Amino acid sequence: MQSEHILRYTKEADDFNNALPIGNGRMGGMVYGRVSKELIGLNEDSVWSGGLRNRVNPDAQEGLKEVRELLRQGDIPAAEKTAFEKMQGINPNSRHYMPLADLNIDLIHEGEEISGYERRLDISEAVAAVEYSAGGVKYKREYFASAPDAAIVAHFTADKPGTLNFDAGIDGRDDYYDDNRPCAENMILFTGGTGSADGIFFAAVLAGNIKGGSLRTVGKKLRVRGADEATLFVTARTGFYEKEGYKDKAVSDAEAVYAKEYLKLKEEHIADYKKYYERVSLILEEDKEKKESLTTDLRIAAFKEEANRDNGLMELYFNFGRYLMISGSRPGSQPLNLQGIWNKDMWPAWGSKFTVNINTEMNYWPAESCNLSECHEPLFDLLERVCVNGRRMAKEMYGIDKGFVSHHNTDIWGDAAPQDEWIPATLWPMSGAWLALHVYLHYEYTKDIAFLKEKYHLLKEAAEFFTEFLIEDEEGRLVTSPSVSPENTYKTDKGVTGCLCIGPSMDSQIITVLFNEVIESAGILGIDEGFAKELGELLKKIPAPEIGKYGQIKEWAVDYDEVEPGHRHISQLFALHPAELITPGKTPELAKAARATLERRLSHGGGHTGWSRAWIANMWARLYDSEKLYENLHKLLGLSTNPNMFDNHPPFQIDGNFGGTAAIAEALLQCTGGEIILLPALPEEWKNGEVKGLRAKGGVSVDISWKDGKFVNAFITSDKGGQYRLRYKDEVKLVEAAAGVRTGCY
Repeated sequence: MQSEHILRYTKEADDFNNALPIGNGRMGGMVYGRVSKELIGLNEDSVWSGGLRNRVNPDAQEGLKEVRELLRQGDIPAAEKTAFEKMQGINPNSRHYMPLADLNIDLIHEGEEISGYERRLDISEAVAAVEYSAGGVKYKREYFASAPDAAIVAHFTADKPGTLNFDAGIDGRDDYYDDNRPCAENMILFTGGTGSADGIFFAAVLAGNIKGGSLRTVGKKLRVRGADEATLFVTARTGFYEKEGYKDKAVSDAEAVYAKEYLKLKEEHIADYKKYYERVSLILEEDKEKKESLTTDLRIAAFKEEANRDNGLMELYFNFGRYLMISGSRPGSQPLNLQGIWNKDMWPAWGSKFTVNINTEMNYWPAESCNLSECHEPLFDLLERVCVNGRRMAKEMYGIDKGFVSHHNTDIWGDAAPQDEWIPATLWPMSGAWLALHVYLHYEYTKDIAFLKEKYHLLKEAAEFFTEFLIEDEEGRLVTSPSVSPENTYKTDKGVTGCLCIGPSMDSQIITVLFNEVIESAGILGIDEGFAKELGELLKKIPAPEIGKYGQIKEWAVDYDEVEPGHRHISQLFALHPAELITPGKTPELAKAARATLERRLSHGGGHTGWSRAWIANMWARLYDSEKLYENLHKLLGLSTNPNMFDNHPPFQIDGNFGGTAAIAEALLQCTGGEIILLPALPEEWKNGEVKGLRAKGGVSVDISWKDGKFVNAFITSDKGGQYRLRYKDEVKLVEAAAGVRTGCY
């Protein structure tokens, strides 16, 4: 049993933060592994709280003019008051994510003493398991979420015939459901809806079969008595995907999976999963005592001690992030929200929405670099819906007839209106632009011209909005107004605090990258020459990153102090990561200022949320600071990781998992400035190791090995062939690679 692929525990899960996730992209389950009262929390990614609302404030355009003028005058309190009255959405909340139900399984052991308990999650096969002995019988359960068969599967065995006895049923919603009763022999149909007449309606089926003993429906449950072996199946469909016939589809899914042998189901599931998971491997050879004998929760707890080292746990964390990506985001599913697809609450924290002022974007940072490009696709599907609603938002809210805009949150419908009654975040018009950058990122890694041609309009329309929205500041520069530096608050030299402002640094950085990528894309596709030239002229007036009074990158156009110097967002360093406007090689003074920014944030308590710590780790990687990168990864695992390896904001937010996975990849391979950079931030703790299958821009897979902290060799495999510029420290090589041929580089 390889510890870098196994999460292992010797106690039942007493809460969500100890339960183990399974998923097939669309359906998710949280397995608690309880002996007598087993619980699997069920999710389906399109179960949201209702339909699309029109939330545009009819006074928004009037408010825009007033707010801009008040900001010019420096009357920040009045600007914020007017913005809330006239620009905030009529209903401040878009829809939120909800659980599907709970699968409860009551197992009968007649008070027998339990021994030898263990539960685990094998992320190399995406199978969870529970084992224990009771009354001289050894029981075993296996759980997985099959993508090929669109079902969650639970399999029960015992080493003594006729000893499996349990009742199982679906329930657990506290809003309403339509029905919960047998629909066929050995099948229960659970149906309901969410929120409003145009909301999302769902159907889930619980089915089962056995070997030996008896199985029947009793009320709303399945009852198993005296069985040798038993398998339960859960299927689910919703009106979001199936406008008509979602109930029939859920039943037909169950009928199809019911007819299959368990071992065949498991074999097909594992084969489907491994085609993604086995693309990448990471080995960090241990140079200290190995920790495999410890359970995963104890290994994580040990990381609270700064001196603790456990390279195996680092490997496991990296692999777990890839597992979550494959399990939570597949072609045709919804993208990963704040909790991926794993949510237990009817009213989850922050609505478990798509928070798009960093969190959703962070979810997809490892998608390309970790060779899971297909898992990126759901984000583009959502962005198409955001674009449709964002066009109306641009016109009705801002009076702009071109392009689209969205704000700091969206939902399954692509709601683009301002979200939340919270001035530090609400009126931030940049999320559509940031999301659109993922289109070009996907192209850079895949070199898929057909994809770029299909999705180019998202880049173009995001840019078109800003050609009309930008205004000139007092220095003649083109800036956004009104906007915020996400979730942060500043203090003027007169002691006034505020959030709304003119021209926050992050906005200008995003627009700079966006305009450049539209220009690049237009050139690649041979279109929009005139529009590209227009953007080129506008770029000359977009502010570049500036250095402030503390030697830091300025967060606002005015060099304000932060009310909270250790704030979790470090938005002004977007230019460093995920963008590459700041690099140590090409902009050394700005890189020095970026370092000062990080040091200032951290010295005041920054990095106190999991996702923030993960972002910081990525930034240190971009500064080639292996010591600081490792320090922050260590704190991410030790201080912001739950026993089940889920990131802890707190509460649970999945973005930190993906940000941490991306940071480990960034330590080993980066692609900036047209170069593939090998081992740019290799920590001394990872003295010996190898990584295979990481992706670089240009359609390239890269394998690297190192020993005693020094590079040994690298191989690249190019999808389409070409010449590549590779760098290791100060040594640069041009490598010519034929398509599909593994080519040695050093």
